[in-house]
Amino acid sequence: MSRALYALIGVLPVLSGPARAADDPCAAAAWDVTQERALFHQAPEVVTAGKTPAKLPALTPGRLYELKLTAQPQVTFALPPGKKRQVPGAYAGLARLTLERGGAYRVAVGAPVWVDVAANGAFIEARDFHGRHGCDAPAKLVEFVLPAATALTLQFSASDAARLQVTVTRAPQPTP
Repeated sequence: MSRALYALIGVLPVLSGPARAADDPCAAAAWDVTQERALFHQAPEVVTAGKTPAKLPALTPGRLYELKLTAQPQVTFALPPGKKRQVPGAYAGLARLTLERGGAYRVAVGAPVWVDVAANGAFIEARDFHGRHGCDAPAKLVEFVLPAATALTLQFSASDAARLQVTVTRAPQPTP
């Protein structure tokens, strides 16, 4: 084989890597979303989201769920959603989350939706968020600092789809 052919064979893997990244809008995420992407490639547990704060399905961190949402006007929220603008034909739902350990957690969703976390009659402010246009595994991540042993209400609103994939993960610790 000629040297030129050997050189071409050696360069092909390097060239194909960026091409794959360009084909996958999720691959160029600014955050490390390795654990969320791995979960989004698993089969989700299908659950019906709550319509009122009194009866909510419980979510466990580190698992992928597919929430069946309801038409937003039929949902009674713990607190009015943080997104004030009404979205015609929107879907919404609620879920409960209780954590053994407090700290930074991410709520990752597979479609555009507004995410609120409520506890003790108030919202917990999001610390940060990340999303990538065209990516649905996950489409959006919202990071919160959440307390342990407190019943948290996850509120999903302004969704244009009746089903929503969601997972909750502990945020990676920053490297020193």
